[in-house]
Amino acid sequence: MVETPAAADVRAQTSPQLSVAIAGERLVGVGVRGIVLLSDDGGRVWRQAKSVPVSVALTDVHFATPTEGWAVGHSGVILRTRDGGETWQLLMEGRRAAQLILDDVQARTGAGDTSLGRALLDAERLIEEGPDKPFLGVRFVDARRGFAVGAYGIALMTEDGGETWQSLMGRIPNPRGVHLYSIQQRDADVLIAGEQGALFRSEDGGQRFVELETPYPGTFFGVLIIDSDTLLAYGLRGNAWRSADRGANWEQIDLGQPVTVTSGKVLLDRSILLADESGRLMRSSDAGRSFKPVEGSFPTGLTGLAQGSDKAVVLSGVRGLTRVDPAQLVAESR
Repeated sequence: MVETPAAADVRAQTSPQLSVAIAGERLVGVGVRGIVLLSDDGGRVWRQAKSVPVSVALTDVHFATPTEGWAVGHSGVILRTRDGGETWQLLMEGRRAAQLILDDVQARTGAGDTSLGRALLDAERLIEEGPDKPFLGVRFVDARRGFAVGAYGIALMTEDGGETWQSLMGRIPNPRGVHLYSIQQRDADVLIAGEQGALFRSEDGGQRFVELETPYPGTFFGVLIIDSDTLLAYGLRGNAWRSADRGANWEQIDLGQPVTVTSGKVLLDRSILLADESGRLMRSSDAGRSFKPVEGSFPTGLTGLAQGSDKAVVLSGVRGLTRVDPAQLVAESR
C-alpha cells in the first residue's frame, strides 16, 4: 500500500475524509486510500489530486504556505507537496521512522542515560512489528520546521521542510507510550494531545516538552490554543476542559451531550467551533467558557474542520467534505 499510488476514483468526492486544511485560497482534504481532494471555490466543488504516491489512509494535513504542505497517515507515511496539493512526494514511511527512533534511543543510551531501558525495548519492538504504526497529527511552524506525532507515542521533527527527520521522543515525557492524536502551535508554544488525559507543552518551539497535569483520565483528541493563556482540550464522550492559566488549572465545560468531540477550530472572528461524531456543531463566543449548538443538520462521523477566507467552514467526515455557509454558523439554537 505504501508502494502503491492512490488510484483515480469516481467516488472520491464521497469517500471518507479524515482531515481538511487551508492552502491559501484552496482547500485540501485527505482521507482513505490516499485520496486527496482539492477545492478552489470554497468547498463547493472538489477534484482529486493529480498524483499521490501511496494508497494508505491519510489522517492529517497542514500547510505552512499556500503551496507547501504535508500530510501524514498509516504505515508511518509523511508526504509533502510544493504545488498546493496537486502532486505529493513520499518523505517518510514506517520502517525508516522506526529506525530513526531506535537510532536515537541507542545514541542516548550510549551517552550514558541509564533510564532508557523501557524506551529501548519499545524502539526495538517498533522495528520487529514492522511499519504499521500510523502518524495521526502534523503541524509546521513554517516551511522548514515541523512535527509529526502518532500512535504509541511516536514523534518526529524536521528543520529542513521534511528532507531529514529526527526523533522527538526523547524530548517528550511519555514513558507510557500513549497515543498522540494531534499537535497545535502558536508562536513558541507547541501543544500535543493524547490518550489517558495526556497533554504536553513546549514553550520553546519544540526543544523541550513538559506534561500538563489534567483532571481527566480519558482521551484528548485535540487541544486549541485560544490565546497566550487560554487552552481548550476536547475528546471522548463530550469531554471538554478549559484552562485560563496555560494549563496550571482546568475547569470542565458542559457540551450538553456525552458524544465524542473529534475536532475544533478557532475561527477568524475568534469564536470557537467544535464538531462531534453525531454531526453536531457547537460554537462559543466567550473564549470557550460556554458553547451553543449550531442549528441545522450536518453529516454524522465528522473528523475535521477548516475555515476558508470567505468565512465558510468545511467539514471532513466519513461521507466526504461538506461546506457550511457563514450564515448557518450564526444561527445558533436558543
